Amino acid sequence: MATILLAVLDQNIVSAVTVPIARELDPVHGIDRIPWLVSSFSLAATAALPLYGKLCDTLGAKRIFLGAVGTFLLGSALCGAAQSMGQLIAFRAVQGLGGGGLMSVTMVVLAQLPRPGAEVGGGRGFAGIGGIIAGAGMALGPVLGGLLADTADWRWVFYVNLPIGLVVLALATVLIRIPHRTNRRRVDFLGAALAAAFSTALLLIAEWGGKEHAWGSPTVLGLITAAVALLGLFVLRQATAAEPVLPLSLFRNRVLLNSFVVQGITGMAMLGSMVYIIIYLQVARDIAATSASLFMIPMAAGLSGVGLLSGRLTRRGWSRRTFVVSGTGCAAAALGALALTGPATSLWLIGAELLLLGVGFGQLLGQLVQLVQETAPRDQLGVATTAIRFFQSLGGALGTALFGTVVARVYESRMPGGSTSRIRGLEGAEHARAVEVFVTSVDVVFACAAAAMLVALVLATRLPLPAPVAADADAEGSGAVGAASPGDRISGEEEGVGAGRAASPSGPAPASTSTPASDR
Repeated sequence: MATILLAVLDQNIVSAVTVPIARELDPVHGIDRIPWLVSSFSLAATAALPLYGKLCDTLGAKRIFLGAVGTFLLGSALCGAAQSMGQLIAFRAVQGLGGGGLMSVTMVVLAQLPRPGAEVGGGRGFAGIGGIIAGAGMALGPVLGGLLADTADWRWVFYVNLPIGLVVLALATVLIRIPHRTNRRRVDFLGAALAAAFSTALLLIAEWGGKEHAWGSPTVLGLITAAVALLGLFVLRQATAAEPVLPLSLFRNRVLLNSFVVQGITGMAMLGSMVYIIIYLQVARDIAATSASLFMIPMAAGLSGVGLLSGRLTRRGWSRRTFVVSGTGCAAAALGALALTGPATSLWLIGAELLLLGVGFGQLLGQLVQLVQETAPRDQLGVATTAIRFFQSLGGALGTALFGTVVARVYESRMPGGSTSRIRGLEGAEHARAVEVFVTSVDVVFACAAAAMLVALVLATRLPLPAPVAADADAEGSGAVGAASPGDRISGEEEGVGAGRAASPSGPAPASTSTPASDR
């Protein structure tokens, strides 16, 4: 739980201080490079995720967990010592290599922990509490980041990771006890490299296309060609490799496939909206970093509160699909409302919209992870868990880059020769005009995110209804009730239906093939 909090804190601390960092390290072009500051972390984390999952299934989750935390701490120390935006972006990538494992590998560890009174693997139900921890991190991260930026030095947003991370390393080494089954099967490093290369090419297309290079330029066309070729090679490799890092069999299950896509869209909309609401408050409303970060509290409250509520309702027979449909609908409505934001929109209204956005995302993150863990075969728990994190990270990285391009293009089309980095230095009518155009540009971002969540809503309605999930009293309030135990197998696999069935220590209980009327 401390590791999940560390991961969420870091991401949200940095999002709160991107403007002060940019102004100190690169006063001229710094704000234009903020998408890279965010995307470099997400890109590295995304590239490493497929390999993390396979290594967990092969070498054991605890070893990979400790390695991920150590790499993250190294990157944090380097980021704190950065002297330019270029260095900071590069060091954020190092940090991202470890950060990719903080959430995903931690979820695998949780799924393998013994639950009191149950056999090993019962801890799978505890993974959903990550949504509540994430809500706390979303609330504390921006506030802590803004406080450090306003009263101390932005470098402490990275240095603060070191004492927390060292404690996590020490305690995890001593306290984590999970069975380790040595598996010397070969790891598909070539497949992991192809996945990383494809992710990199895709992000560069989103970042450079129509901004630094024309869409028809040799650079962008070359990247598009490379991305298509790399994707083809990756799929071919996964179809032929003895031990693929991302087995194609996962995509033949409708529950897993739809969950991956919805999680990817959610990552894009969530990260993009968080980054640009903070930038809007600081640039358009001239609100200090600390005060701007307080607007994340309603979003965090919605995320955490709905995590507690969904856990109780799941115990009472509500299906996970209900929450996924409701979550995508709430998020789409909130983003649509944010798209109507103006230079003088009531800050209370913005807070209410962020609360609704948190309610939407809170229903998605924990439920989708639990749905995937309950559906995936036991021997593919690691790759399935990291796969859904892979799509979330890829969506977040791609969305941030695309949204950054959208803001820059819309702003430059209405303010020829202008740059968002220079708004602060303008005065009078020129400043008012620049702020108005900037807000319009950010509104386009929110409108695009709302449209993406509407697509996710359609996909959510097509999720097959799972079999009833047995409740476990220990999981009450965790946001992830009714987890499967290791002996469980998925019913209805031919149709993509895959809810895990709770098993007693002596063996799996028979699955009911009926569907409650309330779920129909």
